[in-house]
Amino acid sequence: MRSDKLMAQRMVSEPGIQLGTQQLTTLLDSTRELIAILGQDGTVQFANSTFQSVLGYRTEELLGRSLFAIVHALDVEQLQGRLQVAAQESSSPTERYRVRAKDGSWRWLDVTCRDRLKEPGLGGIQLNALEVTHLNRMESERQVIAEIVHALNETSDLDQLLTRIHAALKRVVSAENCFVALHEPEEDTFQFPFFVDEYDAAPAPQKVGRSCTAYVFRTRRAKLIPQSEFDILAEDGEVELVGSPSPAWLGVPLKTPTATIGVLVVQHYRNENAFDMRDLEFLDSVGGHIALAIERRRGEVELRRSESILRLLFEHNPLPTWLHEIDSLKFLRVNEAAAHLYGYSQEEFESMTVLQIRPSSEQEKAASFIKELTSNTEEHGIWLHQARDGRQFEVEIISHELLYAGKRVRLVVCQDISERRQLEGQLRQATKMEAVGRLAGGVAHDFNNMLMVIKGHTELLLNVLSPSDHIARKIQQIDRAADRAATLTRQLLAFSRMQVLQPQVINLNSVVEEMGKLLPRLIGEDVELVIRPHTNLGSIRADAGQMEQVIMNLAVNARDAMPNGGKLLIETCNCDLDQSYALTHPLMRTGSYVQLSVSDNGTGMDAETQTHIFEPFFTTKEKGKGTGLGLATVYGIVKQSGGFIWVYSELGKGTTFKIYLPCVDQKEEVSVMPKQPAEAPNGTETVLLTEDEQDVREIARQFLESGGYRVIEAKDGSDAIRLAAENNGKIDVLVSDMVMPGLSGPELAVRLQREHPGLCVLFMSGYSEHAATEMANADPSVRLLTKPFSRAAILRAVREILQSQVRA
Repeated sequence: MRSDKLMAQRMVSEPGIQLGTQQLTTLLDSTRELIAILGQDGTVQFANSTFQSVLGYRTEELLGRSLFAIVHALDVEQLQGRLQVAAQESSSPTERYRVRAKDGSWRWLDVTCRDRLKEPGLGGIQLNALEVTHLNRMESERQVIAEIVHALNETSDLDQLLTRIHAALKRVVSAENCFVALHEPEEDTFQFPFFVDEYDAAPAPQKVGRSCTAYVFRTRRAKLIPQSEFDILAEDGEVELVGSPSPAWLGVPLKTPTATIGVLVVQHYRNENAFDMRDLEFLDSVGGHIALAIERRRGEVELRRSESILRLLFEHNPLPTWLHEIDSLKFLRVNEAAAHLYGYSQEEFESMTVLQIRPSSEQEKAASFIKELTSNTEEHGIWLHQARDGRQFEVEIISHELLYAGKRVRLVVCQDISERRQLEGQLRQATKMEAVGRLAGGVAHDFNNMLMVIKGHTELLLNVLSPSDHIARKIQQIDRAADRAATLTRQLLAFSRMQVLQPQVINLNSVVEEMGKLLPRLIGEDVELVIRPHTNLGSIRADAGQMEQVIMNLAVNARDAMPNGGKLLIETCNCDLDQSYALTHPLMRTGSYVQLSVSDNGTGMDAETQTHIFEPFFTTKEKGKGTGLGLATVYGIVKQSGGFIWVYSELGKGTTFKIYLPCVDQKEEVSVMPKQPAEAPNGTETVLLTEDEQDVREIARQFLESGGYRVIEAKDGSDAIRLAAENNGKIDVLVSDMVMPGLSGPELAVRLQREHPGLCVLFMSGYSEHAATEMANADPSVRLLTKPFSRAAILRAVREILQSQVRA
């Protein structure tokens, strides 16, 4: 205390001071200020006892030592300068310095220096200091938060933002070792967008696990974890060591109002007391700002990504899309698809309104409609638009109102539906043809039953009448009329795809070449016939006779379209139809086909006529010059053969029919026509005749009995099963109608063949049945006989089927 007494004695000796030495000493020691007398080199000549209460140093520990020894290295030079200034200018302004306390912590002091070198009894520089550590901390915290907020508003890059936040934090806490761990919910991992550490490198993304960081994330509470606390948590299984061990660890959760998105961590590897609760509270408050900043940046990144995606969707949308102002109707943005559809460049669109892509007749109506649309109304409708080249087409439009660049606009997406309209028309036509075909087939079936009765009785009558009898001549006229009617029903059945075909693997070139020999006489000398068969043409499965009928009907149709002569071209080729072709031609399937084209340069047809040409009885010829069944027959044969037919025609430019028949990977079959015996063969076998039409059944029975067969008559399937069970002898042949009430012909055949193995089956039908055709193709003991048939036809069919069974 000698220095205190010396100081007091000096002050007592000064004029005007009336206090005693003890009083002055007490006064100096009781002040909040740290008071010292320093030499110009910073040596402590006097220090009051406040140094001990504030910094922990006793006076005798400071006397004779340089004050710079406890000043922060970064502040020494500045304080030295201030002492020099004070010696020259007698005083200096208050400045703030960091001084190390005896316990190793740093304290902030506001310091003022005053020149006392020439004053008697002092001879030094008076230093007055006031501890402002807490005040400095508060000011620093406010400044750091202000800088963080400023960085949030100024920096959009997350990496740069976190770097600036870290630099600010270091002014308040020991943040030399600092990282941010962000949680990725989908993979339950931590990502580390910011990582600064003395020992460890930035880790790769890792599972959340049981690190201290994971503990703070799970509990959603800030945590100060010195080594002792870590040991307790580790023993409880709450945490485990990840990375280098640190005696001081502080982590705070990064929380938004809705979720915890990560953790902010600072750690110290040497000082276990580097952090305290005030650091925890401060970082916890900063963590909220950081979390909101990260969330906002994420939102901005996602928004930019969404905007980029929307821009790409707009630009690359395959459907024409544009934005237009509601008030002026001017285009604002147009995508490439719109430019391609309408033929205008994007620059040209910018000077146009939406009315200019509509025909003049539609513009007034469109303008009125658009103005009547209310806010937030969705427009959905079909309009007529016009391209730059004058081409008009229908479009389907969907539009919504929205704000764009501060303006009320409409986003419009449109689709050219011209092709769709065409496809819908083709589909409706195909559906109509299917319905008409079913009707025609049903009519032909019933008509064939009636013709069967007429022709059967005329044949029976002609067999008993003399050819010279005048009644016989009248019956012959009836028979010829029935033949013409039968031809008509065959054409109807061909159209309805219900005629009985005899398909085999053929080369269409052979059929075309044979027809090439006959057609010149049919089409006349004024029509030039050109045939272009394709080499290596694929094989098809079809009825050769029906293919001849197709070519003949198309040739006759072409001849009638060229009354003054012209050119008829028949071509064949192989073709592969892909998905793009099938999309524009409904009901067609992709695959390999043989194409038959028949073209003429005649009068052609308009679009309306083309929609009806395949309908039965439709004709553009004069009355009495056509039945209207020629093209209907072609349509039915092609369809029943598994193919497709399309017509291409314009008025004055001729017509082309293109037929596509599926290719088959089989060799061409050579058919040999069996020699028909002059007389109908007879027999003595037993025939079970099943027919629900009594008149038809009676004719068939008489035909069979005239050939020597024993006939058992059944009126339907159930009756046939009963009679077969009651019959004691063998039944050799079942002759059955195809369509009957109750059991059908094929169902009856299956049941009887189970009870009578080796039973032969002959089906009678007014039209082809798929089930019967399948049975006939699969089993040589099954045949199909088409109504109306003659006595010779049924007797020959029965004999052939019995002989085939014997050979088998």
